[in-house]
Amino acid sequence: MRTELRFLLAIGMMFIVLVGTNMLFPPIVPEPGIVPDSLGSTAPTGSVGSPPSSTVTGAPPAAVVAGAQVVPAPEVLAETRVTVESPLYRLEFSSYGARLVSAELPRFRALNQEGVVDLVPAATPGYFGQALVVGNDTLDLARAPFTVEPAGGLSLAEGGSGGTLRFTYEDPERALRFEISYTFDPGLYVMSVEGRVEGVARPLLLTDLGEGIAFAEADSAGEARMMAYAYNHLDRGIESTALARAEPQIVQGPLLWAAFRSKFFVTVLLAGESDATTEGADYLGGLILRPGTIPDHVGIATAQGVGTDGRFAYRLFLGPQEYASLSSLGQDLEEVNPYGWRFLRPVLRPIVSVILTILTFLHTNLTIGYGWVLVVFGVAMRIVLFPLNHKAMKAQMRNMEVQPLLQEIQKKYKDQPEKLQKEMLRLYKEHGFNPLAGCLPLLLPWPILIALFFVFQNTIELRGVAFLWLPDLSTKDPLYILPMILAGSMFLMQWLSMKSIEAPNPQMKMMMWMMPPMMLLIFLNLASGLNLYYVVSNIATIPQQMWISNERKKMKGRPPLKLKDD
Repeated sequence: MRTELRFLLAIGMMFIVLVGTNMLFPPIVPEPGIVPDSLGSTAPTGSVGSPPSSTVTGAPPAAVVAGAQVVPAPEVLAETRVTVESPLYRLEFSSYGARLVSAELPRFRALNQEGVVDLVPAATPGYFGQALVVGNDTLDLARAPFTVEPAGGLSLAEGGSGGTLRFTYEDPERALRFEISYTFDPGLYVMSVEGRVEGVARPLLLTDLGEGIAFAEADSAGEARMMAYAYNHLDRGIESTALARAEPQIVQGPLLWAAFRSKFFVTVLLAGESDATTEGADYLGGLILRPGTIPDHVGIATAQGVGTDGRFAYRLFLGPQEYASLSSLGQDLEEVNPYGWRFLRPVLRPIVSVILTILTFLHTNLTIGYGWVLVVFGVAMRIVLFPLNHKAMKAQMRNMEVQPLLQEIQKKYKDQPEKLQKEMLRLYKEHGFNPLAGCLPLLLPWPILIALFFVFQNTIELRGVAFLWLPDLSTKDPLYILPMILAGSMFLMQWLSMKSIEAPNPQMKMMMWMMPPMMLLIFLNLASGLNLYYVVSNIATIPQQMWISNERKKMKGRPPLKLKDD
């Protein structure tokens, strides 16, 4: 069962317990290059053009047509590779096609093999091969011999200035010159890309994004389910499709960005926002999806107009899904891996932002690991939500006192519906009875609960973080200790609640015995960080539950409420 469905089941069951309890007492969810043989032969019939002229002035009305003639660029035998190193990344480029063939992230250890995370899948040509389309002809530059400056690559120190890597390809026979420059900042995962085409009149530029991101997690099956491509359409907003369900097609623009994502990492091409004055650079014309060489994957190429001066520009992001880093780039890029279902995102988005800010603040200012951060956060959330829970429990006790009177009225006027309704309303008014008073305060924190699920499911800060016996807070508890404690704490809270009631309802007894085992099964394979938070939250709730049980016992000595005479 998918993780999201298990979580929805858990939410539904908790809702049953929450509402059910209130009802009982008694209140009434080979790698892409630009196409191995020919871009045209693998792309589906259709066109990828620039946005309408009303949106992007001067964008070329070019088309990519199935069956277009592909003109290969000359190839030489000698290939050279250059590296760009900074504290955040080690990038390796090939002189063939100016392609990125390796993108290592030294801060992140690969959990499925030795070494660090490398975003580029093995045995593939790499990322960012280029092709030029003019009419029905495609000039594939993915294997073209480029010269590179500086030939020794770049070494960028932390806190130092950035650098630029420039690739140039010249074909005298066609009077073609293609230049592309990558500018790096040692403190950012973002690259600014600028280029120029000479000798070709207003071509359509195709940039190959590859076939996705290499596997890096211990749970490859779970990671495969998270693999997807996404894009931000100017009119339709952000759309995302799992790679396992992706099919060859053409996606019409205009697009703000296109991306591949895994569980924790992302590669993105963003249109525009460069120092170059480039016509039509604010949007991508569309995407071409072709069959992938990796099982259950597709290759993607972006289509982008080139200005009348031959210039083009875009930005690239290759790195972790750090909320702050992605949101700083704008264009809703932090939604590349959306938190929650589309209809809930307007509510969850600000909550997620606040939660991540709090977790980062606690980690930075308390100088403690994220395991202890979750413990502190769980206790703090209980303290913050205490007034709501306290109000709900007091309302619940008040409603319990009124329950005998309610039953008496229902029995007395069972054959007089209108009179029954009138007397019930009078009862509510005289004794302050509100069937929803014990339920609504407990429902208000639910958006936080749902947001926490998505935060803990793929928050990069928890990846690979060990805590006590847990090797990784982003994966399941290997010993299943936390899910068992979670189920036990849930049983204890329900037992404390039930023992203070003289004659517990049979349904309540059934829930006490059934709910904990069912929650155990649901949470077994969820992230241990999520389990840790709920365990701490439940344990922190027990004192409050003990207090409410004592208050219920005191109620037994009070004289029962009586109906007032008409």
